[in-house]
Amino acid sequence: MTQDLDSDKNKKRTIIILFSIVVLMFGFAFALVPLYNLFCKVTGYKAVEFTQRQNAIESVNKNRMITIKFDSTVHSGLPWEFYPVTKEIKVYTGKVYTVKYLAKNLVNEKIHGQAIPAVSPWQAGSYFNKTECFCFSEQMLEAGETKEMPLSFLVDDKMPKNINALTLSYTFMNKNKESAEKYAATIN
Repeated sequence: MTQDLDSDKNKKRTIIILFSIVVLMFGFAFALVPLYNLFCKVTGYKAVEFTQRQNAIESVNKNRMITIKFDSTVHSGLPWEFYPVTKEIKVYTGKVYTVKYLAKNLVNEKIHGQAIPAVSPWQAGSYFNKTECFCFSEQMLEAGETKEMPLSFLVDDKMPKNINALTLSYTFMNKNKESAEKYAATIN
């Protein structure tokens, strides 16, 4: 009888220990991201960004330049000015570049907009890679606010050799249907 009680105690202790290990492992998995961020903050080291930068540098083709033109349109229901700061640049394939667009809300109320990108010729679209873009999410401008909107990109060297220039166009549209109808009727 005493042996059965000892066996039951051992089983319970083993279950508690195993359960505790699982809980600790689960907690440690959640703690890894904050611990890594703390490590990066203290040491200034970011392995992922360093690796991405090195890969971008290593894949730059200095024998191939592409001309990129930047274009913008504002849909009639959005009371904004929107335009690229740089109208045209020449880039090496495989290198990351950053350009900026400016957007200004022309009315006295907060407006939410969304940018829709287009690349032409269309065959170049899959070789134009945006790494950071205001078009990835909805944008909001307060009444009268002007905002700089960065765009980081690279052109893949695998783009067909007969394409030497491309145009990146953005159309900004009002996200709110009622607001878009209101301003489509008053601004044209």
